[in-house]
Amino acid sequence: MTNHRPETVPVLSIENLRVNFPGDNSIFRAVDDLSLIITKGEVLGVIGESGAGKSITGSAVTRLIDPPGHIASGDIRLNGEPLLDLPEAALGQLRGRRIGTVFQDPLVSLNPLYTIGKQLVETIRRHLPLSETAARQRAIELLQEVGIPHAERRLDAYPHQFSGGMRQRVVIALAIAADPDLLIADEPTSALDVSIQAQIIDLLRSLCERRGLAVLLITHDMGVVAEIADRVAVMHKGKIVETGPVSDVIRNPQHEYTRKLIAAIPSARTRHERPAIGADARPDFVKVEGLKCYFALPGGAIPFFRKKGFEHTIRAVDDVSFTIGEGQTFALVGESGSGKSTIARIVVGLLSGQSGRVTVGDTNIRELTAKQRGSAVQMIFQDPYASLNPRWRIADVIAEPIRTLGLETDPKEVEARVIDLLHKVRIDPAARTRYPHEFSGGQRQRIAIARALSSRPRFIVCDEPTSALDVSVQAQVLGLMANLQAELGLTYLLISHNLAVVRQMADRVGVLKSGVLVEEGLVEDIFDAPKHTYTKELLSAAPDIELVLASREKKAAAE
Repeated sequence: MTNHRPETVPVLSIENLRVNFPGDNSIFRAVDDLSLIITKGEVLGVIGESGAGKSITGSAVTRLIDPPGHIASGDIRLNGEPLLDLPEAALGQLRGRRIGTVFQDPLVSLNPLYTIGKQLVETIRRHLPLSETAARQRAIELLQEVGIPHAERRLDAYPHQFSGGMRQRVVIALAIAADPDLLIADEPTSALDVSIQAQIIDLLRSLCERRGLAVLLITHDMGVVAEIADRVAVMHKGKIVETGPVSDVIRNPQHEYTRKLIAAIPSARTRHERPAIGADARPDFVKVEGLKCYFALPGGAIPFFRKKGFEHTIRAVDDVSFTIGEGQTFALVGESGSGKSTIARIVVGLLSGQSGRVTVGDTNIRELTAKQRGSAVQMIFQDPYASLNPRWRIADVIAEPIRTLGLETDPKEVEARVIDLLHKVRIDPAARTRYPHEFSGGQRQRIAIARALSSRPRFIVCDEPTSALDVSVQAQVLGLMANLQAELGLTYLLISHNLAVVRQMADRVGVLKSGVLVEEGLVEDIFDAPKHTYTKELLSAAPDIELVLASREKKAAAE
């Protein structure tokens, strides 16, 4: 590769990369003979299921693979310069200076104890010969470039004073602070709601065009790839099984695995058939009436807002009412901070609302004891790993509600219930003595569903139950939830920022903005004929692969 002329040398080239993780009696090949290139100003999307080797590939470029994992063979070059033989000191200078990185969770990348300005200035001065004053001015310009209003004022704010989307913008500013050649973006939008995701995609695309950045985009979202990538590489079990221009791969996939991935993508435009729920469904099984929840900001807790004259009370939920028919699914959608998860926590009794009433069947949830609530309503959380006790075997995880609520005392009967539940969620009961970390993300979410079902509730609150899952596993979990609903007559409250998931799962949908339910109705009516301006904005921000590809092709033809 050293014989290439300078103008033809790719920004990043990887040849025959292998990354191994040794086990007790075997070696797991996480990346297997992988080769790819990215040129200046190009976005390469790397897509595949969890465990495909996408993030390990990104970590290999900066040599930040957690031991005992290691690069067994291959060649990685940045602008033609080999990286694998660089000493650690030189590599430390290269990270951040010539290679920027954006991770999925911005809170992990930002120090909560330091202001945004301090973190930006420190990063800039580490890599560029600038004075404190000059670095601060560059920090302001970077915040302006990534679209943060009142940049000079916000420089002295802390990470917790920014929304999720704004924090991700700050992380991008940090990543481009030293004007790198390559940006590695690892799931940069999967934790964001649809409208904020669209903004971050636009930002990354414009930075690529203005700065000539080469971008390695790691994601499980084909919609994001369609919006921003020039080419896509599909990974499966450590190998690239297909690569090519985005439109070619999406419209005419050659590999069976690629076809499977594309077939699993839910659509926000059309609705697939679901298992029949039955004619015995009745209205108003769950009633939420006049729900209000305000949070008072404690004095001095958020000094930036106090100094600038912001209100000291947040109206998290502002007079929200809706009903859910028995055996039906009601979805709540809206941006981060709209009040969705607050309503979910109030409904299951994890948070006291200041006023309002939640009724399940004929019973006011507030009048129930904790044990009675556990039998009436359960919750499925977003992150199955965080919601399962890592020190318990999954048999104990699933049995805990049965024992705690006193539903069964005979150990043999409890074990029989656990085995039956594992059968229902399609987990081999023989694995019940294993721990959560021994299962994949999709399997852990199935275990979380089994635990939610163990108390035999008729109502389940699902708070972003699939957002941490890749597209094919998401499809499996959604199919399981639909089948269980039909089989057991379950009623769901679905909280989601994924409009395609809502279109497939919900019967009715409510749209939340700043704690207010601005629109509510049948899912077909809301998606096909939205009335409120905010609903229209949400729907227009949802990536539609066919529309995106058509728009890009039209633009390319015009140029």
